[in-house]
Amino acid sequence: MAYQLPADIDERISALLETGRYESRDDVLRAAIHALERHRNEVAAIQEGIDDMEAGRVMPLREFDRDFRERNNIA
Repeated sequence: MAYQLPADIDERISALLETGRYESRDDVLRAAIHALERHRNEVAAIQEGIDDMEAGRVMPLREFDRDFRERNNIA
């Protein structure tokens, strides 16, 4: 299925191709989609942390540090 990109997006893709970092327009679009997916996952992880904090599912940093060091044999 063909899709006509808006002129400003088309220009930005062309500029990225000129850098030599990407071999094709498809590569640029794949990288953009990958970045969007990574961003979405990061936002979801941050929200999960906020939800845990608001629900009281937290532990003091000193306790976490002690447990982490014990589990990983770190002095």
